Parts: sequence; C-alpha cells; structure tokens
Amino acid sequence: MSAVFANLFNLEWQQVVMWIIGGLLIYLAIKKEMEPTLLLPMGFGAILVNLPIPSPEVTGEVSGVRAVIDFLFEIGIDSHELFPLILFIGIGAMIDFEPVLTNPKLMIFGAAAQFGIFFTLCLASLFGFDLKDAASIAIIGAADGPTSIFVANMLDSNYTAAIMVAAYSYMALVPIVQPPIIKLCTTKKERLIRMKNTGKKVSKTTKILFPIVVTIIVGLVAPDATALIGFLMFGNLIRECGVLNSLSDTAQNVLANLITIFLGFTIASKMVAEDFLRFETILIMCLGLVAFVVDTFGGIMIAKLMNLFTKNKINPMIGAAGISAFPMSARVVHKMGLAEDNQNFLLMHSVGVNVSGQVASVIAGGLILTLVGALVK
Repeated sequence: MSAVFANLFNLEWQQVVMWIIGGLLIYLAIKKEMEPTLLLPMGFGAILVNLPIPSPEVTGEVSGVRAVIDFLFEIGIDSHELFPLILFIGIGAMIDFEPVLTNPKLMIFGAAAQFGIFFTLCLASLFGFDLKDAASIAIIGAADGPTSIFVANMLDSNYTAAIMVAAYSYMALVPIVQPPIIKLCTTKKERLIRMKNTGKKVSKTTKILFPIVVTIIVGLVAPDATALIGFLMFGNLIRECGVLNSLSDTAQNVLANLITIFLGFTIASKMVAEDFLRFETILIMCLGLVAFVVDTFGGIMIAKLMNLFTKNKINPMIGAAGISAFPMSARVVHKMGLAEDNQNFLLMHSVGVNVSGQVASVIAGGLILTLVGALVK
C-alpha cells in the first residue's frame, strides 16, 4: 500500500498530459479508425511509459516496462533502423506499380509533391534548428514514417521522438488534413475533370524488371537511399515474381502489421513527458504540418500548370496524392472525386501518383542524407 501512495506522490502533471495524449491517439485509432495498427500501440505505449514508475536509470535495474520498450527501440531503430527497413518490405509487397508504368508522367506529381521537404528545411533552419535537425524535421512532409525515422536516426537528430510522432500522426490524419487543402487549391470545375484510363497492359517481365532497375538507378544517384529503396523494391519483387505468393501475402499482412505494432511501442518509448512536452516539440509539429501542406500544394499546382499545355486535362486533385502516405492519400482523392461526380473514378490515377510519391520520398530522403551528411561532417 505504501508503494501505491509513493507512486501517486511521484505523479507529475506532465505525465497526466501524456496520458491524455495517449488516450487521444487510442480514440483516433478505435473511433475514427485512423491507422489503428500504429496509433493504438503508440497511444497505449505513451500511457505506459508515463506511469510514475522509477526508470531503469533510477533503480539501476535493467528490467521492467521501460527497460523492455527501450530495448525494442535500441534493436529496432537506434542501432540499425531494423523496423523501418523491414516494414518497407511489407509496403513494397502492397504496391502495384502498374498504374504508373502505364502512365509514366504521373511520376512528375510524385516528384513535385516533395517540394515541401526542401521548403521546410530552409524554414526550420531560420527558426534556429541545426542543419541535421532541420533536415530531419523537413522529411515529415513526405508523410512517410519509415523514411522519417531512418533519416532522423542517420543524422543523429536531437528531436527523433517528436519527428517520429509528427510523421506518423500526419500519416494517420491524411483524411482530415488533405481535403480542405485540395478544395482551397482547386475549383469545382477542376475537381469535375474526368480522366481516361490508358487501357495499356504491362507485361510481367516489365513488372519484374522495374524494382531491379529502380534499385540500381537510385543506388547510383542517391547511395544513402539504397537501404530504403532496396527493401521497398525487394518487397515489390516478391509480389510480382509470381512464385512467392504466400510470402507476398505474409509480407503484406502479418509482417507489416507486426512490425507496425512494434514501431508504435518503440516510438512511445520516446514520448516521456520530460522529453516530449517542450516548446521545440510543438514547433516541430507545426513545421511538419507546413511541410505536409506545401507538399500537397506542390503536387496540385504542377497538375494545374500542366493543364495549361496539355489537351487531355488532368484532374489536379490527383497531384495531392504525391505525398508518400500510401494508400490513404490515393483513397482521399478518389473519394473526393466521387463526392463531386459519382461517375468520376480517379483511383487508378491517384494510386499511380501515390506510389510515385512513395519512391520519390525515399529518393528525397537519400538526397537529404547525402547533402546534409556531407555538410555536417
């Protein structure tokens, strides 16, 4: 009983705030069904690590909840970025590159939607963040959690926890954040534009060669992105080779879900009140939102610009799918198209842009690592 009262007396208001934040994440996961495999363990983990229990550093013991979660962080993220890389195998197995292979110009939107990364890098630097921290914060705009973790960890950022939480939070909030931006940047006439499918078919050989060729090209152009693109494309090769269907299903479902749950807990290990509730965290969340908004804006504006010179008009909403939040962003665009016109099917086009954005965000992360890494050494 005395131990119970001792724990209650050790409770601080900051820990209660983190319980509320954890509860909010759990609410979004269950009630709103926003990335439940990620937000649920993140929310529960945030509550778990903010209980008034002495940490291993205080007790001198390497046991208990905090020690276990810290161990997961050490082996899964801190030492070798194991969890993000393994998760990319599952993501690669989910991706069908056929829409972009049949219409390669969709890659332009994926590239354009990375503009917010470089814009936010400059903005974060103006706010006084070190170059390595500014670069890590900027990657949040890609709405690609694994890439954000990988870049922040490789650059040894001082704000890895806030960056991880911001990146995954904005991934989950795509259905809330993107629609107002899309509506603000487009007219009703533009949102009603119907796009025809090319009707082209992609050969199995092309689908098999694509992940191999992309890995080689990216490895030559952006060597620091080789690990990310390699695991992503390996997952896609498992999907397309046709002889590993059971392994492909396992990667898409069991492996991806299991690693996502572990990721949620490991991210939560860094959501300790004294480290998380700081002004810098709030600023990072705001800068991440700026990057997210500018990325969405960039993709839409490129589509609008292309419409000035092309006969077959492009629905500029698909440009918003150029962020890397696969497949949430593509679904958001598709649903918005149907809301304007129930016969306007944009899914194939938006998926093509979305998978292009996935690849582009990895390349952008690699370029950031190459450029910033050379400057901070």
